[in-house]
Amino acid sequence: MRTHTEDLDGSQLHVAIAVARFNTLITERLLNGAIEGLAALGVDESRVTVAWVPGTFELPFAAQRLAELSRYDAVICLGCVIKGETDHNEYINHATAIGLEEVGARTGVPAIFGVVTVNSLEQALARAEDGTTNKGYESAVAAVTMANLRRKLAE
Repeated sequence: MRTHTEDLDGSQLHVAIAVARFNTLITERLLNGAIEGLAALGVDESRVTVAWVPGTFELPFAAQRLAELSRYDAVICLGCVIKGETDHNEYINHATAIGLEEVGARTGVPAIFGVVTVNSLEQALARAEDGTTNKGYESAVAAVTMANLRRKLAE
């Protein structure tokens, strides 16, 4: 039996981060968490590219274009959707999740869903606190893990 264990060495990786500008109070914190996580896993800052988009709905487009450049081993997508008075959040969340899954399937580059989908600002802030429980940090761990698995499976 061949087993591929989780590899958290990011020292040879190039990572793109697409960040939604909508709800920047949260997304800037998620971005800081992602950068902190990548650094902790050995990804040099010079190997990280950040691309801002208007909102969460635009993340799949940015992820697709970044993945097509063939420069990045993974694309982390960060956004924040807070439920309001309508069902708008459900449409955004669903479209974004499906879109990012399709990016990974089409390009072979992992597109990491680092979108906070919550009912309130308080819940969003709790998921964007400093430290390893920050959704951005968790997304960095997922990106490094998946990028390394992609490389191992190509061997």
